[in-house]
Amino acid sequence: MSPKLNCWEFKNCGREKGGLMARELGECPVASAMSRDGLNDGIAAGRSCWTVNGTGHRFSRLEKVEVNSCHVCAFYKRVINEEKHAACFRFATAQS
Repeated sequence: MSPKLNCWEFKNCGREKGGLMARELGECPVASAMSRDGLNDGIAAGRSCWTVNGTGHRFSRLEKVEVNSCHVCAFYKRVINEEKHAACFRFATAQS
């Protein structure tokens, strides 16, 4: 079985704490969401990134409705597969 990765490792974005792109693009709110540390065996919200406000949500240019891209994200699907029934799949509206 492959190791359990955090989203920044899977996506190789470099926006984790101390990451290569953190200074230029800013640290991702997922990497500092310590209230979610340990969910699905992740660091901060690294394996529950969809629960952090401001990530994965975007507005469609054609429609003025919010579209949640997490449901089609390969990482989200990977966590669902790895965690099966134990994963935290809800989309939070609470503070990050």
